[in-house]
Amino acid sequence: MGDHISMLGSIKNREDFLRFMELFMADIEDEGVRCYLEALSAWAHDMDGYYSNMGKEMPKDINWDFIATLLYTGSIYE
Repeated sequence: MGDHISMLGSIKNREDFLRFMELFMADIEDEGVRCYLEALSAWAHDMDGYYSNMGKEMPKDINWDFIATLLYTGSIYE
């Protein structure tokens, strides 16, 4: 447990984020939450297609580390 935590603060791109998600999901016990995170991760992986199909420009300055931190801290915040 915790390999994903050590990544926080150093996630620079989508590939890093997807690796974080893989490690993060491995620590999630709730099946419903894990399914949601798997869907979110799959969408992040394929998001180029979404933007292309919608005729929109892909965002250029995504803060992948912030998104990972948001997801992680949401899982532990009381």
